[in-house]
Amino acid sequence: MTTLPASFQHANKAAIAAALAENTESTAADVEPGEIQEVDMQAQADDIRTVFSHPTSFNVKHPLYSPWTLWFDSPATKGRNLPQTPVSSFPQTPVPQTPSAAAAQGWMEDIKRVVSFDSVEEFWGLYNHIVPPSQLPQKANYYLFKDGIIPAWEDEANKNGGKWSIQLPKEKNRSQVDKMWLYTMLAAIGETFDPHLTSGEASEPNSQSLITGVIVSTRPQFYRLSIWTRLAPSGDEDKLRERIETVGRHFKINVLGYPETQKLAGPLATEVEFLSHKDSEKKGKAAKKLVI
Repeated sequence: MTTLPASFQHANKAAIAAALAENTESTAADVEPGEIQEVDMQAQADDIRTVFSHPTSFNVKHPLYSPWTLWFDSPATKGRNLPQTPVSSFPQTPVPQTPSAAAAQGWMEDIKRVVSFDSVEEFWGLYNHIVPPSQLPQKANYYLFKDGIIPAWEDEANKNGGKWSIQLPKEKNRSQVDKMWLYTMLAAIGETFDPHLTSGEASEPNSQSLITGVIVSTRPQFYRLSIWTRLAPSGDEDKLRERIETVGRHFKINVLGYPETQKLAGPLATEVEFLSHKDSEKKGKAAKKLVI
């Protein structure tokens, strides 16, 4: 992770805010009602431009705090039209005592790396050339994770963490999910989920943001948005619990746009909930959730 001077941090936030306000380019192709659009990720990856191409009118890159990598998987396009993931993107051979590491390796064989980026301009070059969540086939997923972190529980950066997530009924949220996913990505790359990174408390050289990645998933009847963290509170870790709750509150109010007191649970819908990865593995047992 890169620690940027205050001037760069302000420029980074300002650039993201300005780009969000001005970015009006349409990303959705015309699709007949009920039609599933085929996703040609190879063609999209080939078309991506990392910065605006005119060197005389645009020659400044606004760096992000950290480089990021977008991953994609979908049963409908598995093995077709997808850029192959470089061997270097796979984790090292797991040590024997690592639990479920073999499962993680198999999981990563089905997930394809799309592109990495480290600036605001490169992000918009990516965003404007990929299919939005509302147009993805069923059971597809986008994973946006910090470079070097794979979207699996078993990754060193994820294994002690958890995730905030919300499940949204598809029919009621089809027109909103693209905006929700965009705002979720912007909050992640702009490091606004966890203010610890840009506060005075983050003066330690090795200080890290809690956020490791964000995910959007499409399912036959619902969408799911998730924010993964590198730590999860347990016992009496009040300070960490407060930090985790700050992430969830920002997600619900500032990113998704719901009032803090609004109840969201219902048919095919959940509240904004946090669950550690370790508790997620406890099948059939009561898991300890935080709810905002």
